[in-house]
Amino acid sequence: MTEHERARTRAWVLHPEIKSDEQRRVPEPALEEAVALAAALPDLDVIGSEVVRLQRAQAGYLFGSGKIEELGARFRDNEVELVLIDGPVTPVQQRNLEKAWKVKILDRTGLILEIFSDRARTREGVLQVEMAALSYQRTRLVRAWTHLERQRGGLGFVGGPGETQIEADRRAIDEQLVRLRRQLQKVVKTRTLHRAARAKVPYPIVALVGYTNAGKSTLFNHLTGAEVMAKDMLFATLDPTMRRVQLPDGPEVILSDTVGFISNLPTELVAAFRATLEEVLGADLIVHVRDISHEETEAQAHDVEAILTSLGVDEERPRLEVWNKIDLLSADEREATLARADRDPEIFAISAVTGEGIAPLLSEIAMHLQGARREAVLDLSFSDGDKRAWLFRQDVVRTEEQTDDGFRITVLWTDKQAAQFEALKN
Repeated sequence: MTEHERARTRAWVLHPEIKSDEQRRVPEPALEEAVALAAALPDLDVIGSEVVRLQRAQAGYLFGSGKIEELGARFRDNEVELVLIDGPVTPVQQRNLEKAWKVKILDRTGLILEIFSDRARTREGVLQVEMAALSYQRTRLVRAWTHLERQRGGLGFVGGPGETQIEADRRAIDEQLVRLRRQLQKVVKTRTLHRAARAKVPYPIVALVGYTNAGKSTLFNHLTGAEVMAKDMLFATLDPTMRRVQLPDGPEVILSDTVGFISNLPTELVAAFRATLEEVLGADLIVHVRDISHEETEAQAHDVEAILTSLGVDEERPRLEVWNKIDLLSADEREATLARADRDPEIFAISAVTGEGIAPLLSEIAMHLQGARREAVLDLSFSDGDKRAWLFRQDVVRTEEQTDDGFRITVLWTDKQAAQFEALKN
């Protein structure tokens, strides 16, 4: 065993299936997703996982006394150091279970925060994760170990300020949140300036959204030639990436690759990453990428739509649905999926890896972005050379004739281009 392997934390994943929970997910795929989340952290070694079926959640311990004793023995036998519970765990339940099992406990929200803290690379991403983690830990100011005079933490990231009084802890966190918000406002202001600069060069924005690991980054790389990290891993990429793309027989667009969504996404993260996801709110077209080979693809699609709604993306926003990973389907499943996609003009079955089906998708994107064009006649003076050049750069000029005072130009443009032209006049 290497030194690195010895340093890895031995972890066990539990997925509680509570019969009284009306919105419970199918337990086995949910457990697989939880294990995949744990595997996304390089310092964890998941040595076991299981579904724990419960009639109802116990207020103090989540599990019943018999199940706690049974699981505790299993954890001792396997020298487990960390137990990941795929679901919400109250601070009291967390403290009691840590005392009973003598292990570290991390719930789903804590685990996702750990992953985000490990992956965030840009200044904005780091600030957003820190804010989300502080908001999360503010509600969990209980000490899990009587001999440690510090707030409990996660795998080294979701740690506390180390004070002994809960009110002092809370005040310190609030002060740190204020500082982080000020720093984030500066970063967001810079992003807003960049967005305003892009508005003057009116490339339509196409935003790729979807469940984590649906293949958005692979599709993004295929279309743009970029080298965004694309792995078979949950939350392989966090920070949004934007590239300019010339569509075949279509306009030049800005393609945006956003952070993947997930079921039960922590509310702290939704709020913290709102600034990043504003690119989706301002998109001219949303492309929802789905992993059609996943057995929970319908549930994943529902989760994505729910998060888009919570972000304020209205249903009227133009969108296309892309069924990715058809190369992973069996021959019969693939034939049935292609037949279903053919019946809906706004659904495209593709493989981002092989490139199959991408050409029709690009044609449809071009049609969506060009479809709402209208004709207009503009009279420009000889001194309006910059505006005339802008029209030609946008490739919207149909005809042009010189007049005594300047130029009469017939254009075919979108409402967005018309508004941007008006902004140029001001």
